[in-house]
Formats: sequence, structure tokens, C-alpha cells
Amino acid sequence: MNKSDSHSLVKRGATVFPRNLKILHNLGENILLAMKRRGITQEVMFNRTGISKPTLRKITKGDPSVSIGHYVNVLAVLNLLEDLSKVALDDELGRKLQDIELLNKKR
Repeated sequence: MNKSDSHSLVKRGATVFPRNLKILHNLGENILLAMKRRGITQEVMFNRTGISKPTLRKITKGDPSVSIGHYVNVLAVLNLLEDLSKVALDDELGRKLQDIELLNKKR
């Protein structure tokens, strides 16, 4: 195996800034609370998603190394997947920037 082959085997994680890590931590905490409210144990979640217990623990801690697909599967079991579709739904800043550009083109 040459150097470029071994480099491609290295798993890279996303660089997540501290402020954003806090948001992920809150997401994990919310998922954990939702599981507890519904009486869904890690074993039940594993049976419904196939996600390992260590990965589930990472999700409940908001670990950024876990794929978004795993978060999606957990949210689906909790019947909270629809919440994810609300992300960026009301893009107020984007609309304001677009309106400014449209107004400038008109002149």
C-alpha cells in the first residue's frame, strides 16, 4: 500500500467550532430527553435503527463525528424527523439579501 492509499483510509471528521458544538450538545440532550419521555431505551433504539449503543451514546452527547444519517434515523424513531425539515425553512436573512439585490437591479 503506498502513501496515497493509506492516506485515503484516514477518516476525517468535520471541524466544528465551539459555539456550534454547543448547539449539537443541545440537540443530543433533546434527543436523550425525547427518548426518556417515550420510554425508548438504547436497546429499543438499536432494534429499530441498527445503530450501535456506542453510536447512540455519541448522538445523545451531540457528537459531530456521527453521520447526519444516524441522527435522521433516531429522529424518525422518535417521530421528530419533521422537525428537521423546518431547518432553514424561514430564511429571513436570505430573503432580505435577495430583496436588496432585486431592488438594486431595478435601478
